[in-house]
Amino acid sequence: MRNLFLAPVLGAVAAGGLLAFSAASTDKAETFRQLELFGDVLARVQAEYVTEPDDSDLIENAINGMLTSLDPHSSYMSPDDFRDMQVSTRGEYGGLGLEVTMDPELGVVEVVAPFDDTPASRAGLETGDYITAIDGDSIVGLSIDEAVDKMRGPVGAAITLTIVRAEEEPFDVDLVRETITLNPVTAEAKDGIAYIRISTFANEHTHEALAEALEELKTELGAPLPGIVLDLRSNPGGLLDEAISVSDAFLDSGEVVSTRGRDPRDTQRYNAKRGDDTAGAPIVVLVNGGSASAAEIVAGALQDRERATVLGTTTFGKGSVQTVIPLRGGRDGALRLTTQRYYTPSGRSIQATGIVPDVEVSADRIDPEARKRAREADLPNALLAELAEDIEDADEHAVEEPPADWPEDWTFADPAEDYQLKRAIEVLKTMTMAAITPNSGG
Repeated sequence: MRNLFLAPVLGAVAAGGLLAFSAASTDKAETFRQLELFGDVLARVQAEYVTEPDDSDLIENAINGMLTSLDPHSSYMSPDDFRDMQVSTRGEYGGLGLEVTMDPELGVVEVVAPFDDTPASRAGLETGDYITAIDGDSIVGLSIDEAVDKMRGPVGAAITLTIVRAEEEPFDVDLVRETITLNPVTAEAKDGIAYIRISTFANEHTHEALAEALEELKTELGAPLPGIVLDLRSNPGGLLDEAISVSDAFLDSGEVVSTRGRDPRDTQRYNAKRGDDTAGAPIVVLVNGGSASAAEIVAGALQDRERATVLGTTTFGKGSVQTVIPLRGGRDGALRLTTQRYYTPSGRSIQATGIVPDVEVSADRIDPEARKRAREADLPNALLAELAEDIEDADEHAVEEPPADWPEDWTFADPAEDYQLKRAIEVLKTMTMAAITPNSGG
């Protein structure tokens, strides 16, 4: 009886195996057919296009088209672009000091954030600005690498960007290219507390600069520090390792972030080492819609571990990890490929959702008619949020605004004009008083 039962089961298993093998073969055959189609199209273009095309440009653009159809952050880097990227992560390069992305639906370059104390920040460029032309020539339709290449040039050379912002008419901004030496960390005492601004994680020395800043502040304010405002506003992110190391400075062991790829076996967890460099000092983390990627890792880790209060507006929502894969050792450039999502210590993915602050405070009076700033979820081909119910509309939250007489042209990081920073200091002092005031009771 058992043999009679097993025979049809084994037959079904064998048939299933044959079906799976057959399906895989069919899929592979279809892929080869599509590659033959690509070859046919390429040959037609080479033979019959009205002017003689550049074959290398055709291939490079085809590769970029394939990658950008996956998500906004996957792309191909030419050998020159790959070398430029390696230089920029070391902290110095020539240009304007902008982190940009491409809105492929509109075909324009969008500003994620300007870096502090660069031509871009001094010219007043803002998160969400669109760059539509360079020196009067339209860049609509160019790839992100082509647009960035046009923005770079000899140090000291002038450049004019045409900007489209919210409901305003397009306007030109004149800049002069500089050698961009990224100073990722600035710090000073403000109103008796430690103010630390991290403007980027794209510099591989960010954690070292933070350690130096903490020591200087301890000398000035005394140790342990009375409180810390960690300003990550308009920080477009950067290197995962730097985000982990910076988070580690404020945590006494435990998980910082985990990354998960398509294969569950590729899950990696990153933990802080023993020892909090700030000895448990109360922390308020400032964020806004320009805080992205590595900045969100830090904010999410300190929020989930209940190490800090997060204040500001909902962050950008870039919860994916890109791996740079050199091709032939970099001789053929490299792929920047999205390979993982990252998860905060509580296990939440913030892809397309962002970090929602504990205390929601706007830097400006909210104009309901103004164009919303773009978020990760708004980018064409953006990876979806892991759970649809996790998507939250920040406009539905009750967000505190500055008073009606607050300066409209406020100065960043000045408590007298920067409303978010003013509120962060107030919250921090309330936390400090609560920690030192004994409970009353009978």
